[in-house]
Amino acid sequence: MDLSESARAVFAVLAGAGTATRPQLAAGAGLSKPTVSAAVAELEAADLAAHSGTASGATGRSAAVYRLGPAAGAVLAVDLGPAETQVRGCALDGTLLAEGTGSRDDAAATVRKVLDALPANAPLRAVVVAVGDVTTRDRDGSGMRPATAKAGPVFDAMAVALPPGVPVHLENNVNCAALAELHEGAARGRRTFGYLRIGVGIGLGIVVGGQVLRGANGAAGEVARLPYPWDEGREPRHEALEDRMGVRSLLRRTAETWQDDDEPSPETAERLFALAGAGHGPAGAAVAGHAADIGRLAAAVAAVLDPGLIVLGGAVGSNPQLVPGVRAELGRLSWPTEVVSSALGDSGTVVGATRLAVARGIQTVTGAVQAKH
Repeated sequence: MDLSESARAVFAVLAGAGTATRPQLAAGAGLSKPTVSAAVAELEAADLAAHSGTASGATGRSAAVYRLGPAAGAVLAVDLGPAETQVRGCALDGTLLAEGTGSRDDAAATVRKVLDALPANAPLRAVVVAVGDVTTRDRDGSGMRPATAKAGPVFDAMAVALPPGVPVHLENNVNCAALAELHEGAARGRRTFGYLRIGVGIGLGIVVGGQVLRGANGAAGEVARLPYPWDEGREPRHEALEDRMGVRSLLRRTAETWQDDDEPSPETAERLFALAGAGHGPAGAAVAGHAADIGRLAAAVAAVLDPGLIVLGGAVGSNPQLVPGVRAELGRLSWPTEVVSSALGDSGTVVGATRLAVARGIQTVTGAVQAKH
């Protein structure tokens, strides 16, 4: 969009603030009041900003208050989870406009439902899709896509629901969740930490100095690829550690060792943790064993990164019952590292994807270079 440099700066400040007076915009953008007045007039003429009332200052004077205009548009965040799809549509100031949840197979229908609920006059500025995979460039270099068959088919099925011409950005789902914990969750105030996700699969989001670490191949934190088992007479297998740590393996091992004729072995992790929480012996033993496994993985993370803090997330990992056992095993094997449960639970990935989508949408309007996050 052809905006002056000062108008771009003022728009970015207004989007971040939601509402602001001209003095507040001047302070935020580091511009003079006359320059801000001209920039606001430019944004109003383009329907990118609008007058929304007045506010009284400390001196008793009234100041005009501005908000984003209808042409600022909206963004879409999509979490293509292993079982569930979460979608959020937001204004560029982060205001939630519409949301929906559906099965993984119905991802396209869920996206269409949210798109249909967005204001008709709000142009879609950007889409961020969180996938459980490393992302890579298309062969023609035109865009990003999942690198393997893990998320490729469901991404392709979902993509048909997106309007043509809208920038679509892919991000690893664990990185999105780590970003959400950094800004809105259990890692607020921490510049360096690891977000360890345990669920159907496993993954690690690495934040160093307030930035998500991606690595040379975009594969930093792909702990499913850690060699396992690593022992005499046994060859490590591809993603064998994920097979060991995933919820299916947890439930299978639980069934193999279950000793209770009156209570059947749990078929879901939720049931397993409910029984453990109620003091059921075999269930408690299964949870304790899984906590020790997670603690060993956390010790490997601490040995390489020394993050100071590990946030446990994912459908299984975020259960607070795991924290004592993880802390104990990590403390036994490595140096002191704080361990806490995720503060955002299942919504972490879509929260992080929404934050990225808003930043991308602002960049689309202002023509700014890609912002770090």
